[in-house]
Amino acid sequence: MKITFLGGGNMANALIGGMLKQGFVAADIHVIDPGSEARAKLTETYAVNCYASAAEAPAAPDVLLLAVKPQQMKDAVAPLVGRLGNAVVVSIAAGLDMAALSRWLGGHRKIVRCMPNTPALIGAGITGLCALPEVSANEREIADRVLRAVGSTVWIEDEGKMDGVTAISGSGPAYVFLFIEALQQAAADLGFTPEQGRQLAIETVQGAAALAAQSSEPASLLRERVTSKGGTTEAALNVMAETGVKAGIIAGAKAAAARGQELGKLLGAA
Repeated sequence: MKITFLGGGNMANALIGGMLKQGFVAADIHVIDPGSEARAKLTETYAVNCYASAAEAPAAPDVLLLAVKPQQMKDAVAPLVGRLGNAVVVSIAAGLDMAALSRWLGGHRKIVRCMPNTPALIGAGITGLCALPEVSANEREIADRVLRAVGSTVWIEDEGKMDGVTAISGSGPAYVFLFIEALQQAAADLGFTPEQGRQLAIETVQGAAALAAQSSEPASLLRERVTSKGGTTEAALNVMAETGVKAGIIAGAKAAAARGQELGKLLGAA
């Protein structure tokens, strides 16, 4: 299976590294990137085929993975029009809907839209995917296999919900980092060293997430089990409720979804 990446940045590197670990063959992977340093790094690290322009790369790959910035996408894909054959186009560009991509690709309809998140850089990501009706079940499985190289996948049938995926899992790591940051600040205020605060905060989040993942019970019940009446956890949660922590997280995620929708309209208007 011949796979071409348009763009050789961090996410492309993570995907290629994960794919090779899963058994994909380096000789079958092609990367188009105008940056000589990016090409040199990819060639040295993964022994994949690299090209400075689309004209130099083989035409009609089995999979074309679009890994360039959304605002650069229209110009970046223009040289590929007429060179796609029956390729499945997989886009990891945030916010760009499939109608805009199809239009920029000369009406090509075999398109899968994906939203990975930054933990994919260490193989621990979660990616939401959706596809146009012209993408077959086998082609969906091919796209799924590529994205599973960097973590788990969730298929969304309604593209309108992809802005929600962006809000929950795409932006979600930032919410978690903010929580870790707050715990570390609290630890510092309580007299712990930065090293101690970092370890206490990060390993608490890691452990709690692992416990939630392994449990069939809802997070609310797990929270209640840690919360003794009149105890320290209850005192903390009462203050958090008074200061609107939970409501702020929910409102923030909804704001991210709304902004994603706005940006999608702006990016795809051309």
